[in-house]
Amino acid sequence: MTDESTQMTRRINKNRAGIVVGLFIGLWHLTWSLLVAFGVAQAVSNWIFRLHFIQPPYTITAFNVVTAVTLIVVTSVIGFVMGWLFGAIWNWLHSKE
Repeated sequence: MTDESTQMTRRINKNRAGIVVGLFIGLWHLTWSLLVAFGVAQAVSNWIFRLHFIQPPYTITAFNVVTAVTLIVVTSVIGFVMGWLFGAIWNWLHSKE
């Protein structure tokens, strides 16, 4: 491989990185919303806190579809931005080589 082709394989498509991270974080929060909707989020939350030697301090409120959709959309957008920035920083660092 030439130096140029090696350089090309080190670059990241910023939009794809953003989509991947956005989807991952969005799906994570979709899962959380489903746990709340099915009424098992409190038990899961308590279990996770206890695994970390923490007395569970929070109470999960009732499911609200508008809140769930807002959570999923906002975290997906934040995830996209984080992935895009990761790709931009990665490409910038590799352009210095």
